[in-house]
This record gives sequence, C-alpha cells and structure tokens, in this order.
Amino acid sequence: MRHGKKFNHLGRKTAHRKAMLANMTCSLIEHKRINTTVAKAKALRLFAEPLITKSKADTTHNRRIVFSYLRDKFAVTELFKEISVKIGDRPGGYLRIIKLGNRQGDNAPMAMIEFVDYNEIYNPKGKKAKKTTRRGRSKKATAPQVEGTEEKSEE
Repeated sequence: MRHGKKFNHLGRKTAHRKAMLANMTCSLIEHKRINTTVAKAKALRLFAEPLITKSKADTTHNRRIVFSYLRDKFAVTELFKEISVKIGDRPGGYLRIIKLGNRQGDNAPMAMIEFVDYNEIYNPKGKKAKKTTRRGRSKKATAPQVEGTEEKSEE
C-alpha cells in the first residue's frame, strides 16, 4: 500500500535520491536540457522548480539555501546570474517534460526535461501571438468606408 507517499522514492534510499536529484539539477542547469526516464523527470521537476523560484530573489540567504541542496558553486552561480534573469517574469512552470518513447534496452519510458524559456523551437523570439477574434469585420475593411463617407459629408 502507498498510503501517505507524497512523492516517488525511485527505488532508492533518501541520501541516494537527494544526491541523484541534486546532480541531475546541476546537469540541467549546465546543459539546459537532459534526457532521463519519465519518473525521474517528474521527480526532478518537483525538486528543481522551488530552487528556481528561490533564485528569482538574489539574496545571500537564498543562495545559501540553494547551495545546501545543489552543493555546486558553478550551478548556483549560473542559476542566479543567467537563468533567473531569463525566467524572472514567469510565475511558475519553468521546466517542460517531453516524452520521447521507450528506451531500447529495458523499454523504460524516456523523456527530455528542459527549461521552457531556452527552447527556441517552441518559443521563437520576437514572434508574439496576436489576439484575434472571429467575429465582426476587420478594421482594414471598415476604415476606407468611414473615411470615404466623412470626405463626402465635408464637401
């Protein structure tokens, strides 16, 4: 029975699981995307997203808290200097999990986990989606008629 299990233990003891998630988070910060199993990717998202939220406020206290989880100076510096600047306006959901299919050796379901703002295919820079409505005429079609009627009434 799994009563009271709030998260996936991944078949590991606590110290091994925390070390593995810290190492995976450091790799994710360094490479911006990593391939892993779906279960580990979901556990990594639960581990990493609160740390990314902490990095939005660059204080000594927050740096020490994040360092206590990651234990890697380079990853903490990268997280606070580069990643937090890029995701500063995002209210959450910093990581995306994309399922890749099954691994050939043991048929484990694989996934790619990546930072949302670092993927140029899904988020092209400079292109913002326009708000469009499906009802009524466009402003271009109505503008010449309005101008034409005003000119006739003035003459």
